Amino acid sequence: MKISMKKTLLVCLGLSLISCKTVGPDYKRSEANLPAVFSETADVESAQLKQWWVQYQDPKLNELIALSLKNNTNIALAVARIEEADASMREVGATLYPQVDLSAGATRSKVTELGAFPTFGGAERNNFNFGLSTSYEIDFWGKIKRAKESAAANALATRAGKDTVELSLIGLVASNYLQLRGLEAQIAVTKNNQASRKEALSLNQRRLAGGVASSLEVSQAEVAVSNLDAQLIELTRLRALSLHQLAVLTGQLDLTLAEGDLRTLPVPPTPPAGLPSQLLENRPDIREAEQNLIAQNAKIGVAKAAMYPSISLTGSLGAESVDLGDILKAGARIWSFGLGLDLPIFDSGRRQSRVEQADARQKQALAQYQTSIQNAFREVNDALITRRLNAEREQAYVRSETSARQALTVAENRYKSGYSAYLEVLDAQRVHNDASLAVVQAKQATFLASVELFKALGGNWKTESQTEIPAAELPKAN
Repeated sequence: MKISMKKTLLVCLGLSLISCKTVGPDYKRSEANLPAVFSETADVESAQLKQWWVQYQDPKLNELIALSLKNNTNIALAVARIEEADASMREVGATLYPQVDLSAGATRSKVTELGAFPTFGGAERNNFNFGLSTSYEIDFWGKIKRAKESAAANALATRAGKDTVELSLIGLVASNYLQLRGLEAQIAVTKNNQASRKEALSLNQRRLAGGVASSLEVSQAEVAVSNLDAQLIELTRLRALSLHQLAVLTGQLDLTLAEGDLRTLPVPPTPPAGLPSQLLENRPDIREAEQNLIAQNAKIGVAKAAMYPSISLTGSLGAESVDLGDILKAGARIWSFGLGLDLPIFDSGRRQSRVEQADARQKQALAQYQTSIQNAFREVNDALITRRLNAEREQAYVRSETSARQALTVAENRYKSGYSAYLEVLDAQRVHNDASLAVVQAKQATFLASVELFKALGGNWKTESQTEIPAAELPKAN
């Protein structure tokens, strides 16, 4: 009997060690059918930077982004999801190995002396036992392997999801910061125009006192000053809202920032010409969609493997006796070994329907993956053309502001010389104020478009000549 059981054990162990067939489709990346390069490109060479925001050369922006990566609750949520996915992957991987359990027990029981089967020699008895037990399912069809493949893809998807959250968060911080600096530049422009209009009001008041100007001209100058007062109040309100948004994004609810000016920042970086469409692989949302596709593809194999027989091994070794002192004696030893076979015969199509469900989910994931690539390609082209045309629009507004300033100077001189009415000066002031604000707003739009381009490209772009920034100069995220 011992020889027979040993032979059976060796045969089963041998079967578990031989190569087994893995059912289900292996993952193959689908063709995206995208153009080789983006339709909109720029002409200036630049370098690849993982921490792309440092190219704005603003230490305060670097500091705010580091705070957001450290304190933002969305990042904490993404990290927790990664931990959950990693634990799930380890759990699935553990099923590839046998499970061993230790059990022990002690009972004291009383049995009947007057029943149908009376007990002689005492109605009370003890029972002591302990033992090791194990169970192991032989993965003949690769069900566990496919499950582990799916869990690993899910874990990678959560990491890509965290990268997506980080990229979106960094983009939000950068956009809000640049918007705040743009509003501060508009405030500075408004204050400068306000000072000019107050000088004009003071001049008209003196001219009225000297009998040269009329009260109408003074009233018109007062209206012009009041209008800029209201404009300044609104810009101040918008700056406060941007600051509050930055406070939430960085986790510093009492955040305060010294005033700055967008016009003092360097020109936003520009991508090189001929960006390849393969750069879309940098985008974490596309990586996440592909890993979700891989996970669903592996689940088809899990569902198919359930249609085949499953073989499991079980065994136990221990001892049992009525006296604790006898539990280590040879006569108290107990053992068992078993081989189980589960063969599905008829289930009214349940397992086949699960395969079809897994196949349908894989098709959904494939469609989502392809949609993500197509949307990303469009977003990059949109960001490229927006970046280029906003820069051209800014230059047009600069020329407009120069002409408006010259026209205002001429109008003021004509009014002082008595050649025109004050209404001509008011109109020139209005045009100059609008033009000077438009320059700042266009510059702000150019900066924001560069942020959107970085986000659309997944954070960076590659060039032949890559410039590295020493690690010591980069802000720490955590």
